[in-house]
Amino acid sequence: MGCLDISMKAMTNNIYGDDPYLNRLLSYFQSQFYEKIIRMVPIRNHVFLVKTEKHTYILKGYQSYSRLRLQEAFTETLRKEGFSKTYMFVSPEVKEPLFFEGTYFGCTKYIVPHKKEFTFHTEQNRQEGLGLLEQFHQVTASFETRYRTLLAKSDLIEKWSKRMHAFSSKSPLLSCFINKPYFSEIMSWANWSLDGMKKNRQFFQNEPYVILHGDVAHHNFLRDSAGNLNLIDFDLITIGNRALDILQYANRILPFLNWSYDQLTGYKQIQQFFQEDGFLYALVYPADIFREWNRLIREKLYPDKDKLKQVMDLTIGQFYERKNFIDQIIRAFL
Repeated sequence: MGCLDISMKAMTNNIYGDDPYLNRLLSYFQSQFYEKIIRMVPIRNHVFLVKTEKHTYILKGYQSYSRLRLQEAFTETLRKEGFSKTYMFVSPEVKEPLFFEGTYFGCTKYIVPHKKEFTFHTEQNRQEGLGLLEQFHQVTASFETRYRTLLAKSDLIEKWSKRMHAFSSKSPLLSCFINKPYFSEIMSWANWSLDGMKKNRQFFQNEPYVILHGDVAHHNFLRDSAGNLNLIDFDLITIGNRALDILQYANRILPFLNWSYDQLTGYKQIQQFFQEDGFLYALVYPADIFREWNRLIREKLYPDKDKLKQVMDLTIGQFYERKNFIDQIIRAFL
């Protein structure tokens, strides 16, 4: 099957949307809420804004009741320990706990967003986001031992090894989009990085531990209407060394720094880790490229020109800037 055939098949499979499901879900919510629902807006998969006559909520679906209860307990602990810059689970007036077609729904108080969305485009936002993440780590360090039986311990090497394998296993399809020289160099970065991380495995296991957020993307920083920055969405929390969240944050902001090594070292929360070989090896790993291509293929989104363009820019458009950044790190080990 050629590249064109694959794309046409994906387009055919994505003709039908989720409207029937949304209609059933709205009917279910209407049957359970005592207040009349006047609006329901899908935000992303299994997350909905629901507006009643008196209140506005965010309803989020979980695969099990235990996962919902964990999220409720964690956010409550956060607030009790002094971290209030996040959402709060609430109990709306409903006839029974919300459970629909295998999904348990939790309800949080709606945070009215600022008119200007938070992004990593500005230096002020990048600094503020990093500062908020630091506060989050300081607070979770005080109670992470209570969650060690509830949360998994982070294993970044294992996670990234699987991510690389998933990417490389799709090489026949990827060859439709990425020329072989680019693909080969990207894979060489990943292999060099993982080899170095394995040699420095202890760095990633060192205590003290915190509860890691695990997904420090821009959309999980929410500025409210008063201008206060909040950290949201704790679905991927694990136990581990705070360097792992800092590493992910660095990876997220590097494209906005034009992959500048010097600018990245200017952040004091990141700078301290540049003395650690394990951290430097991990900075080379193309986590974003693998993540976005794996998602694009898994969800069959590559026929979407806009989404494909975004991932191609990440992969090819920034290739030489990223290469210069990586070469600086590799030279430090020679």
